[in-house]
Amino acid sequence: MSCFLGIDTSNYTTSAALYDSENGIIQCKKLLPVKSGECGLRQSDAVFHHTQQLPQMIEELLSGFEGSIDAVGVSSRPRDVEGSYMPCFTVGLSAARCLSAAMKLPLYKFSHQSGHIAAAAYSAGNTDMLFKSFLAFHVSGGTTEAVLVRPDRERFFTTEIAARTLDLNAGQLIDRVGVMLGLDFPCGRELEKLASACEIRQKGRATLKGCDCCLSGTENLCRKAYEGGAAKEEVAALCLACVEKTLCSMRDALLEKYGKMPVLFAGGVMSNQLMRERLSQGCEAYFAEPEFSADNAAGIAYLCGMRHEFKD
Repeated sequence: MSCFLGIDTSNYTTSAALYDSENGIIQCKKLLPVKSGECGLRQSDAVFHHTQQLPQMIEELLSGFEGSIDAVGVSSRPRDVEGSYMPCFTVGLSAARCLSAAMKLPLYKFSHQSGHIAAAAYSAGNTDMLFKSFLAFHVSGGTTEAVLVRPDRERFFTTEIAARTLDLNAGQLIDRVGVMLGLDFPCGRELEKLASACEIRQKGRATLKGCDCCLSGTENLCRKAYEGGAAKEEVAALCLACVEKTLCSMRDALLEKYGKMPVLFAGGVMSNQLMRERLSQGCEAYFAEPEFSADNAAGIAYLCGMRHEFKD
């Protein structure tokens, strides 16, 4: 039985995962520490924390593992575009290169975004879609994009940006509003709890330019509401309603432009259960389970296995 190791060192999470076709995926991951009241990390701090946490994640993952690893996969860059680079991914890449050389194993490099897409498809129980054309939303603190995914003989699939945010990412917006409300970073889970307690249904707004979106106006709208005396629950619900409305509007515009096709939702923001019903309406929609939505190495491990299987 073949087994594959995946490593991902994103801007928010240190993660390692094992995949085999019989037992599926197991993973270990840990958020990077962020000081209370802050909305993120500098890349230098992220690199430092990854160097501290990655050995721990790999040790924990391999504790009790008695099999053998056939290949190593790693996220070496944020996206599959020329010049895509972020220092935090060098930590995972360095570790993967060392493991590959020491164990004399093949090393396969993927983008963080491709890992998200693969993890979401795996979690949704529809990995067959990776060999077809579909629309994928990658919505997180570092990215708010919709990409066209197409089959590719060498890489399984390629991605082409179809729409994106022109200012804030959805996860950035959620964290900024959450910190304003006194929540700890990352704020997505606690903001969702607050919004669930809101008894007044909030009407979301969306600002689109073509298929692209703008989200900075929502931050201003939420701040104005909070400073005007709105309850925290109402502000949280307003924030998420605007994100939901924006994603729905982008989805509809893209499906009108490119035609009917499946839509996959990935990224940490898509862990939010409140948005799924609306986003599922009017399309063939697929969502990852929460542990496969947020940053993870699961998709990298799965892609590593697929790449190794079809290497010839």
